[in-house]
Amino acid sequence: MGSSSPSQLVDTATSSGFEYIFPAIRGVQAGREFYVSMCPLRLIPKIFLFDEDELAPEVRAQRVLNKGRLPALTRYIVDNPDNYVFSALTASVDGEMNFESISDSGVGMRAGQIRIPMAARFLINDGQHRRAAIEAALKENPDLGEETIAVVFFHDAGLARCQQMFADLNRHAVRPPRSIGVLYDHRDDLAIITRLLAMKSPVFKGHVEMENSTLSQRSRKLFTLSAVYYATQSLLQGLEVSKEQAQTLAEEYWAAIDEVIPEWEMVRRRELSAPEVRRDFIHSHGIALHALGRIGNTLLKSAEDPKVWKPKLLRLKSVDWARSNTDWEGRALIGGRVSKSHQNLTLTVNYLRHRMKLRLSPEEQRVEDAYVRGDS
Repeated sequence: MGSSSPSQLVDTATSSGFEYIFPAIRGVQAGREFYVSMCPLRLIPKIFLFDEDELAPEVRAQRVLNKGRLPALTRYIVDNPDNYVFSALTASVDGEMNFESISDSGVGMRAGQIRIPMAARFLINDGQHRRAAIEAALKENPDLGEETIAVVFFHDAGLARCQQMFADLNRHAVRPPRSIGVLYDHRDDLAIITRLLAMKSPVFKGHVEMENSTLSQRSRKLFTLSAVYYATQSLLQGLEVSKEQAQTLAEEYWAAIDEVIPEWEMVRRRELSAPEVRRDFIHSHGIALHALGRIGNTLLKSAEDPKVWKPKLLRLKSVDWARSNTDWEGRALIGGRVSKSHQNLTLTVNYLRHRMKLRLSPEEQRVEDAYVRGDS
């Protein structure tokens, strides 16, 4: 085995007689042996199982598959065959695992192969959505079947142990802030546009929090990268323009908004501090940026020429963005605190549309009517 090439090692992860044979490295956690191997994608749907969805939660070893997540995961693999990345699957094996090392001493004691009877049951503890996405992707692109994914094998010590493994594996899982996702995403054109805005636009340069999606009270930043992202997404929604045109439109639009919100310029001139502006006004908060993006989308769809839409933004000068303005309560604010709900976003957009004498969409009018009636 020591002289086998990597491709040959991968090929050993197939059935041999009545066994599966996987190249593996042996490790120990909490006094228990486990094994790390590489498995061809074509084998993943065949040998790794889910609990049946109809079982009650207390007798399952993992959560029910969320099928709504699968299309995006599948498209990620299919659309990026040259640079997709999937982390390891974790599985429990309800059956014998016999490890054969390549040496009786030294480092070689940790490397070798594991033999697992084909009758054994493989249950995924972590990675069930990746497994399902791999299965769907293989139907579209069977050539992916020869690629591999890392798999961590544990002995199945019963339902309680499997449930505890699932809880432990997910206990400390923390979704990264949306801002850092935008910062590191090089596939999404909108993420690229947003980063360029944050780094080069006079409006945003030096005043955007690039990693976190929330700002501390003492932060010297005015905006978060995620807020700029979603606002620009709303601005460009449905526009049939190239990436370069989208970049130009976004830069021109936010520069025009900057001209009607004097406090942003005052922060850049250090006449006001960013914490003061965030505390006393709502226009640097995500809900206001998002609403301004929606307003801009309406203007850009009617005319992409700044000479046409830019003068219309002057009506925003009459907007009182102060938190003390009671018009915001129930719209952008709930109990004096900024609300990010979809309904509050719509009510904020409606307020700005009224100020700019723009027509509400049917959905916006429905939300507005409910607000005026005092419906919860």
